[in-house]
Amino acid sequence: MIRRRLTLLSLLAGLMMAAGAWPARADALQDIKSKGVLVVGVKADYPPFGYRAPNGDIIGIEPDLARDVAKRLGVKVQFVPVVAANRMQFLEQGKIDLLIATMSDTPDRARVVAIVKPDYYASGYNLMLPKSIRITAWDQLKGKPVCAIQGAFYNKQVAEKFGAQVIAFTGVAEALTAMKQGRCVGFLYDDTAIEGQMLRPEWSAYAMPLPSQDAQPWGLAVRMGEKSFYDFMAKTVADWHKTGLILKLETKYGIPQHSKFAEEMHKKYE
Repeated sequence: MIRRRLTLLSLLAGLMMAAGAWPARADALQDIKSKGVLVVGVKADYPPFGYRAPNGDIIGIEPDLARDVAKRLGVKVQFVPVVAANRMQFLEQGKIDLLIATMSDTPDRARVVAIVKPDYYASGYNLMLPKSIRITAWDQLKGKPVCAIQGAFYNKQVAEKFGAQVIAFTGVAEALTAMKQGRCVGFLYDDTAIEGQMLRPEWSAYAMPLPSQDAQPWGLAVRMGEKSFYDFMAKTVADWHKTGLILKLETKYGIPQHSKFAEEMHKKYE
């Protein structure tokens, strides 16, 4: 009986801890201001949103947004390179204070980290084509081979909706090589990543003439429970849209056409 009562007490203690019986975490904004540094997780391999300059510095649209946040807080900024596989874990573990890393805003992710509203950007899928190929509509892909990446959610959609013959490769380099070799008419990928590729001189003979499909919003994130930091970032993102900062950064980093999302959000908030 005593052993049973002790077990029950242990279970109750565990439930209390899970329910938040521990003291609340200190305010994130005050922590950042106290240490004088904002640590931000960004991409280092996704031009023009986050990539390495020749000197090794991380630059791009999202690092510039992070610098703006640090300026508003009156602190320095420190970048931590992240990838899709570890970005939310780094935020949860406290390795970074803020996540701005091309992350789509999805319900599953919103259960793990606090994705700030409004969203700050969006991307869809598109096709990188040689300028010599005259394709002006998605329906013209019917029966044509298209190079893609294994596991991309839109591969099936492009095959079923537009009738393309999707040839999936394990990596971007393999798919691009196959396109150069003429094994497919174009490269199917995220439109933002294609824009980054086309900034390089080696892809000057290629274009992205079709309208992007199935745009998914991107959200930056803070840790769960950090309400004051969340509210601060929500006002900051709204101000980015109001002032057109993201449109200006698209121009700064050579994106030839403003994204439809950025234009619509600017009109909504101005």
